[in-house]
Amino acid sequence: MQNKMGQISDFELISRIKEGDESAFRIVFNLYSGKLFNFSYRFLKDKEPCHEVVQEVFLSLWLNRSKLDTQFPIAPYLYTITRRLTLNVIRQVANSQCAIEKMWLNTQKVSNETEEVVLLDDLERFAAGVLAQLPKQQQLVYRMSRHQDLTYEEIAQELNISKNTVKNHLVAALKTLRTHLFKVFTFIFFLDSVLS
Repeated sequence: MQNKMGQISDFELISRIKEGDESAFRIVFNLYSGKLFNFSYRFLKDKEPCHEVVQEVFLSLWLNRSKLDTQFPIAPYLYTITRRLTLNVIRQVANSQCAIEKMWLNTQKVSNETEEVVLLDDLERFAAGVLAQLPKQQQLVYRMSRHQDLTYEEIAQELNISKNTVKNHLVAALKTLRTHLFKVFTFIFFLDSVLS
């Protein structure tokens, strides 16, 4: 049955699609595919997923044609499927974006932790190198104080020197170490600011 404009009614199109009429399906596709694409595009702003949504809508229409109700127009049915599929795409994009952000944060955390371990190892090696250049007595006092946690008095007794001499050796060793480490940290800070 055709209306005054020569168009086939929804009732007729739905009845024919239910019977498996591909030409009726093509008519519906030609009538609505552009409109459904534009509807989806308003939300997705990306042509490729919109084309996929439209394809899914018409695939769903064809696969579920036996369930169509001839009492209702086809447009609301098509727009409902389009809306649902468009929302699914938005959810997938949001979930994948969230997953990407989580992965990036985890990668950064692991990367930062790895960088910190490497930097700490390098600094320890550098400090050991600086300490190796100190006079033997300063090296010994430093190691006893910092590595063995001995007090000035304990170091003085063990080395058979005065507490004041222990203090002077430790102050000199720390000053040398601080001066060298300051230069390294200044260089690291400079590099970090240049590379950022």
